[in-house]
Amino acid sequence: MADTIYVLNGPNLNLLGLREPEIYGSDTLDDIAGRLEDRAKELGLEIDLRQSNHEGHLIDWLHEAQARGAKAVLLNAGAFTHTSLALYDAIRSIRTPVFEVHISNPVAREEYRHHSYVGMAARGTIAGFGALSYMLALEAAALL
Repeated sequence: MADTIYVLNGPNLNLLGLREPEIYGSDTLDDIAGRLEDRAKELGLEIDLRQSNHEGHLIDWLHEAQARGAKAVLLNAGAFTHTSLALYDAIRSIRTPVFEVHISNPVAREEYRHHSYVGMAARGTIAGFGALSYMLALEAAALL
C-alpha cells in the first residue's frame, strides 16, 4: 500500500459546496475527490479519501495510514486544526508524512484560526488556494 495517499477531512467538510461558498468555494468534497483520483492515477498513486465530524475517527485513520504503509496523509482537520492536541499527538506518533491542507488561509482569517496544532506536527502546510490546495498537497506528497 506504499502507493496510497490518505486524504482525511474533518468536521463540516462534508458541507463543502454549500457552507460559506464565499470562503470555501462551490466545489464539493466529491468534486475534489474526483480530481484527486484522476491526478493520482496519472502519478501512479491511489487515493483513500475519508471525512468525519468526529476527532477520534481522524486519529484512528492516521494510525491506520501508518499501519498500512501509506505513502502520506493529506489532512484537512477543519476546526480541529486549532484545538486538537490529540491530533497533534497522533501525527507525532506516526512516521507517515502528514501534509496539512486548508482551502482558505487560516492566518488571513480570525485570530483564533492563526494557531495550528496540526501544522506544528505536519511535514508542511498548503493553504489558501481553494480546492487547489488539495492538488498542490498531492503533488508534494508524490515527490516523497
